[in-house]
Amino acid sequence: MKTIQFFVLILAIWACSPEPTQKMDLSGEWQFKIDSLDVGTKEQWYSQNLTERVTLPGSMVENDKGFDITMETEWTGGVQNPEWFNDPNYAPYHNPENIRFPFWLQPLKKYTGAAWYQKKVSIPEDWNEKNIFLNLERPHWESTVWINGEKVGMQNSLATPHEFDVTSFLNTGENLISICIDNRTKDLDVGENSHSISDHTQSNWNGIVGDLSLQSADKIYFEDIQVFPKTESNSVEIKAVVNNTSSEKTNVSVEVEAKLKKSDNTTEKKQFEFSIPSGESSIRMEYLLGDDVLTWDEFNPNVYTLSVEMAYEEGEDQQSVDFGFRDFTANTSGLSINGRPIFLRGTLECAIFPLTGYPPTDVSGWEKVFTAVQAHGLNHVRFHSWCPPKAAFVAADEMGVYLQVECSSWPNQSTKLGSGLPIDQYIYDESERIVSAYGNHPSFVMMASGNEPGGPGHVDYLKEFVSYWKEKDNRRLYTSSAGWPVIDENEFHVTHNKVRIQGWGEELNSIINSQAPRSDYDWSDGIANLQSPVVSHEIGQWCVYPNFKEIKKYTGVLKAKNFELFEESLNAHHMGHLADSFLLASGKLQALGYKADIEAALRTPNFGGFQLLDLHDFPGQGTALVGVLDPFWEEKGYITPEEYRRFCNSTVPLARLDKRIFREGETLTANIEVAHFGESELKGVNPQWKIYQNETVIAEGTLGQQDIPFGNAIKLGKVVHQFQTEDKPRKLTLEVSINEYENSWDVWVYPASEVTVPQTIRVVEKLDQSTIKFLEDGGKVLLSLGKGKVAPDMGGSIGVGFSSIFWNTAWTNGQKPHTLGILCDPDHPALTEFPTEYHSNWQWWDAMSHADAIQLDSFTPELRPVVRIIDDWVSNRRLALLLEAKVGKGSLFISGVDLVNNLDNRIEAIQLKKSILNYMAGDQFDPTVGLSISQLNSIIR
Repeated sequence: MKTIQFFVLILAIWACSPEPTQKMDLSGEWQFKIDSLDVGTKEQWYSQNLTERVTLPGSMVENDKGFDITMETEWTGGVQNPEWFNDPNYAPYHNPENIRFPFWLQPLKKYTGAAWYQKKVSIPEDWNEKNIFLNLERPHWESTVWINGEKVGMQNSLATPHEFDVTSFLNTGENLISICIDNRTKDLDVGENSHSISDHTQSNWNGIVGDLSLQSADKIYFEDIQVFPKTESNSVEIKAVVNNTSSEKTNVSVEVEAKLKKSDNTTEKKQFEFSIPSGESSIRMEYLLGDDVLTWDEFNPNVYTLSVEMAYEEGEDQQSVDFGFRDFTANTSGLSINGRPIFLRGTLECAIFPLTGYPPTDVSGWEKVFTAVQAHGLNHVRFHSWCPPKAAFVAADEMGVYLQVECSSWPNQSTKLGSGLPIDQYIYDESERIVSAYGNHPSFVMMASGNEPGGPGHVDYLKEFVSYWKEKDNRRLYTSSAGWPVIDENEFHVTHNKVRIQGWGEELNSIINSQAPRSDYDWSDGIANLQSPVVSHEIGQWCVYPNFKEIKKYTGVLKAKNFELFEESLNAHHMGHLADSFLLASGKLQALGYKADIEAALRTPNFGGFQLLDLHDFPGQGTALVGVLDPFWEEKGYITPEEYRRFCNSTVPLARLDKRIFREGETLTANIEVAHFGESELKGVNPQWKIYQNETVIAEGTLGQQDIPFGNAIKLGKVVHQFQTEDKPRKLTLEVSINEYENSWDVWVYPASEVTVPQTIRVVEKLDQSTIKFLEDGGKVLLSLGKGKVAPDMGGSIGVGFSSIFWNTAWTNGQKPHTLGILCDPDHPALTEFPTEYHSNWQWWDAMSHADAIQLDSFTPELRPVVRIIDDWVSNRRLALLLEAKVGKGSLFISGVDLVNNLDNRIEAIQLKKSILNYMAGDQFDPTVGLSISQLNSIIR
């Protein structure tokens, strides 16, 4: 390749979107044939007339092509339990005539292999002297093209359009285009769970979507244009590749002009002269925009269009390039954009598109995604092990969303990165294609090789990969991979280590499940020795119970058969009427978990940001219902975007509390901070605070007028309040506001008095003969169990913790906790002295941390708990935390919570016990559903 340099000045920034001189739309009807025996090439199907019909753009499933789902269907994606149909949780509801796969959304049809698409096209005479290209915007996956019986070539990018130079293969008049699309994993293995190909999310579909066209160009045309901004001089360097397909060196004029897309103002045109030899050449141009350049960021997403027109004696070419003027940088203090500190508040997008099974190629489809993202206070999206189409970048540019793109691979299992397998070269090739296609977009600020790599050589491989891109293209930041490894070459780290309140494998030993409720911790220790900023990897993963009303939304190619199975299971366990209540109660706990996770990141000085898993549900990997939004990016009904933005926003008030549970007379001390990453620093603000019960303000004040700079953990002052003795339990709320930004934290205050057991009630930890006789004769008994006290087959083997399920039990091999919090009637008289909502809140942490679940499936459905534990949707067991029953003439209250031991250090347990005993002492304690002594003994270990 020859290199020609030419420099001139003016401003601008990126995103090449070629607009060819002429274009022939190929959408519509195509001939089609499945090649399940893989004989099409050998039998020369590319020269035959295929008889079936499909419509493109589209997938085989959308065209009702493929095979019905059976027990023999082969999936692309790991299945933790291949014998799932024999699992007692699924077996009762399994019907071989109506397969309902439990681990992800189920396509109407399935096909993995080669499929042929064919169309006759007529080439006009005025294209006779032109270069002609076949453009397939998003084929899946490998495409091989024949024209008029001759093979053109093969491409296999999962991230960028497949463009074939078909000039020498087409004739004026009628031509036959044959395309073989093959979605199998062959020698090149990107990883079966990669979201670029996996059935876990988008589905491993076969077809072609997006733009499908023939495009023509004159003899000399732009092959590539990349724009490199220089903020210090308000100019851009334009690097273009020009292809001269003639045999003559040709003089060309190139005219450059920039326009701010949201206005009619254009910059002064500049003209450059070049002499282009035959073949490919590189040219460079410097273009100065002037003094009034507008930068791009989340608050002001100013996008420019650079028009580049090349003219010569026998032809011309015109290209337009969208770009934004921004510097995205990193140092030991964190991340910055245009010199202003930034904090990434991100979520994953894992190619989840239930209606089509593939990502949208229109801008409006991505506007819906990013609107939901921004409505919840987020500014960043990570594309986990895949890269979206151009439309996503266009939408993100215009809306101000920061994107992390990955090179189509999750190479952590059979794919061993750095071992000399084809994946090693593929990731380099894919990264080159991605940067060439989308590198001009200002929203494209971060790139990683993929997700969570494996292989003995992956560290050295990724050191070289990051170094290569840092040297080649400085328009974005680079990291090895999402998750690991943490290497010196990284410009930022995406890691899970010591930066989450729940980690993989921690089970009940995590912060949220092993430490009493508080909000004074952060991740300073986890990032102490790192020189590059940290973005925490896949935080959250908190589950919620399925929303079965969502089933009707699946009107496209993917169906929620898993939900159908779970709903049948719930009905079989006599709890179908509780489905909505389970959703809402577990959703409140899920939101609490996300608030705790996000606030911990915001409290950490010099932290780079977080990436949620996830804002919306992940339908695969066992069914991971981790979103406050469903897979359609729509609300579920238990938290609004406005509520979410209180703890997730550009400016978030924060309170460091060393505890949330107090005795009367104790003093609350809250160190008030703010994480502020808004458009500008805040000047002369006076943060306000108040403590209220219901709507009654108990105390209030201000923290004094002050300026708030950018950053995390900006100290604002202290709230100190002593709780008065009122001899009543109560929930209070501390709220802090900074201008329009508000956040709040619930605390509980309980009387300091000890528990008095009425003489008419016995409190026991086991049922001896004396207690049984006391019951049968009409006595009242409180049976206090606790962790390790319930028989394994009656609930003792169920992992009960405070938090909801992490990711899901099917994919994690049953990691604890196994449950989704509590559900109760807050007005039940047993809870009168233990203020609560219908769902888990922090005052239930002690109870859930000292409890076994009590499984009621072997008892009559009429036995309804006072407080339920919501089980995993896979098993749907009827679980109780607190219940009551008639035993003989007596009345028994059973507590799965330990209400006897170590009460000196368990304020909440004392108050819960008081409330239960007060209830038992009154006339309202009169259970009607009976249990036998043998049934009771079956519960106790």
